[in-house]
Amino acid sequence: MSAKKPDLRIVLCSPRGFCAGVVRAIDTVERALTIYGAPVYVRHEIVHNKYVVDSLKTKGAIFVEELAEIPDDTNAPVVFSAHGVPKSVPAEAKSRNFFSLDATCPLVTKVHREAAIHFKRGREILLIGHSHHPEVVGTLGQLPAGAVTLIETAEDAKTFVPKDPDNLAFVTQTTLSIDDTAEIVALLKQRFPNVNGPHKEDICYATTNRQLAVKKVAPVVDALIVVGAPNSSNSQRLREVAEREGCPIAVLAQRASDIDWQRFDGIRSLGITAGASAPEVIVEEIMGAFAERYELHVETVSAAEENEFFPLPRSLRPDAAAAE
Repeated sequence: MSAKKPDLRIVLCSPRGFCAGVVRAIDTVERALTIYGAPVYVRHEIVHNKYVVDSLKTKGAIFVEELAEIPDDTNAPVVFSAHGVPKSVPAEAKSRNFFSLDATCPLVTKVHREAAIHFKRGREILLIGHSHHPEVVGTLGQLPAGAVTLIETAEDAKTFVPKDPDNLAFVTQTTLSIDDTAEIVALLKQRFPNVNGPHKEDICYATTNRQLAVKKVAPVVDALIVVGAPNSSNSQRLREVAEREGCPIAVLAQRASDIDWQRFDGIRSLGITAGASAPEVIVEEIMGAFAERYELHVETVSAAEENEFFPLPRSLRPDAAAAE
């Protein structure tokens, strides 16, 4: 007779996983494949998740880092990823007569617009974000070189010297930690009381809600798994939030095969969440792996209801196609 499996309380964070911007980006590639057939070229990973990228590859998507990798004579659609791109990219696509589809998340586009308005008004612009993240590269690339200064840490905020302290504005990357950003913004406002900021922080609703759910769950579980990729900013921030809230073990896992089982020896409760680019099927896969070893008792802790929806780019909508 097999030994009885130990009990394990699983606390699922809600909301978790795909946000409206990610759903829109993936749907853009899938719809383009349906309408135009393969291949569909995608500049950069459409979202930072290997599982999603691999499944789109099997359907005929070809991922490139730069447009230079795409042949000149193609009629295939070229999709820009959810993170947004510098202005030079659509300009290059246009000069090469590519049919491009912009899957940039509308909340990232909103940050681009804010930066452009500040620039038009002659303000010096600060971007709170992580260098080299594609979203930051895209936002910096909306304006001429030198128009935006990147602020990555509280230390940067303390040492930054403006040209004119009364003519400053800031925008933020959408996938940052609410707490880290609040600290940087507070420092900037303290040093430069007239700094112009967004009415509501640029951190998107999905990032905020997922972090709030982790804040509720992390203090009451022995360990927490964030389903997500190491290059996914919002997933890394969820792991950091769990650590900050006192969770003894907080790890990132792309698949069940990533789990280091020794780290979970003796736990009685486990929180699970997923970054905004991680599919629910992987959450299920990881729960399945725990179910082989434990008797699961599953509950959900909810921090917010989400019902946001972003329509597809116009040229992919059936109603738009019919109207043309």
